[in-house]
Amino acid sequence: MEQSSYTQLILSTCLRAGKIMMESGSEVYRVEDTMKRIARNAGLQDIQTYVTATGLFVGSPSEEKSQLIEITRQSINLEKVAAVNRGSRLFASGEISLRDLYYALDFVDDNTADFPYWWNVIAAGIVSCTLMIILQGDWRDFIPTFIIGALGFTVHNFFGKKLHMYFFNDFFAALIIGALANIFVLLGWALNVNSIIIGSIMPLVPGLAITNSFRDIMAGHLISGIARATEALFVAGAIGGGIIVAFHFF
Repeated sequence: MEQSSYTQLILSTCLRAGKIMMESGSEVYRVEDTMKRIARNAGLQDIQTYVTATGLFVGSPSEEKSQLIEITRQSINLEKVAAVNRGSRLFASGEISLRDLYYALDFVDDNTADFPYWWNVIAAGIVSCTLMIILQGDWRDFIPTFIIGALGFTVHNFFGKKLHMYFFNDFFAALIIGALANIFVLLGWALNVNSIIIGSIMPLVPGLAITNSFRDIMAGHLISGIARATEALFVAGAIGGGIIVAFHFF
């Protein structure tokens, strides 16, 4: 009975670690590696894992035990990924017990600080205007691009929370960016509408999803890699659709 409970604790800890990492933007191969390391350091050598973009499966044939967990929200919080890796290393070195690791993972998931929302908005504006300059834009469009990029990111997050539907927030954010860029140029507040749009949509571009999809595919995780690549294509299509609609009205 005690062995059965300990095995269940191992599987629960592995799933907890994998869920945090997947929901925080980690690659599939890194999630699988972390889960297997935790299990093997806990004494479960025949651990079997299966990781997808929407769920995690872990089991032990010798113990006839298995568990699964659903992946719900998706975000980018590499602080959580680093904290999980740090906890797994402490467990591997024997500095903490398996139960301590399990509770530490709960603490990581609930209490790892993210950047304040207004920091994210400012960062989106900075990314927009600096990349506009890097892509041969005009310095006179620097401030307009900062404003439009920050507003586009705000709209993206607002509709993402209100609609709870993938891709529509990307569409509406791109629509606002395209409309504002045209309005700024028509009013004489900016010069090049194309440079402004290119810079302002950069915070919306699914760069992490594209990178992770290629890394997963090259690591042999074809299902997760193709799923993430498909998601990135839909996001890109939604952004392009929003810009096209904005140009239609101007």
